[in-house]
Amino acid sequence: MEVKTGQVDEYIEEATDFIVKKVDEAGADGVVVGLSGGIDSSTASAVAVEALGADSVYGLVMPSEVSDDENMSDAERHAEKFGIEYDVIEIQPVVEKFLEEYDAESKEAVGNLAARVRMCYNYLVANEEELLVLGTGNRSEILVGYYTKYGDGGVDILPIGGLYKTEVREVARELGVDEDIVEKTPTAGLWEGQTDEDELGVPYGTVDDFFVAYLDEDASVDEARDAAGVDDETAQRLLGLYRRSEHKRKTPPYPEFGR
Repeated sequence: MEVKTGQVDEYIEEATDFIVKKVDEAGADGVVVGLSGGIDSSTASAVAVEALGADSVYGLVMPSEVSDDENMSDAERHAEKFGIEYDVIEIQPVVEKFLEEYDAESKEAVGNLAARVRMCYNYLVANEEELLVLGTGNRSEILVGYYTKYGDGGVDILPIGGLYKTEVREVARELGVDEDIVEKTPTAGLWEGQTDEDELGVPYGTVDDFFVAYLDEDASVDEARDAAGVDDETAQRLLGLYRRSEHKRKTPPYPEFGR
């Protein structure tokens, strides 16, 4: 997927205006953001600094036992480069307390639990400091449901939620995010050795090409398949991820009672 010249500045302007507007509407004093050391949280926080100034952005670095030490170090390095005040909160004791009461064995369940513990800390700080929780999800992840419901999906605003992963990389570079973070292999960090693209089965660039064609350009599945250069099986898998994750993109359903 190619990002056209001039688009990056437009993305940044729109995202910064969005953050300022939403913070003002909420009467908040700024935002709190979980910093993972990856490109998405680095870009979202850099945009927030551009919009509000570093004094109005508060970071939380929240490692668990499966967190990569290098990622946590990158998160702190990024915060210091952009002047973001931050705290380091070890979430493993909280995760272990949950598991004392219910001994879950599924790595997905435990990984999602860790994401939800982080969400709780984000909102604890947000409530205490009168901040909004700044989400770090991008459009590619949102469309395939690659995030934890009420975990990293539990936020107030998503400043890069309209950007495909390919576009996030270009915005990150423009804002001065360190290149090693921009080019780092994406991972949700939910269990040891996990990477986004291993789970998705295709690179993010392919995901982006498929959904740009299928959703943004209203192409048929076959046309989107060809645009992304994938086979039928991969196209159907991406379509299935999109459809099965629809519940994550909506408020919980309820009976209408004829209203």
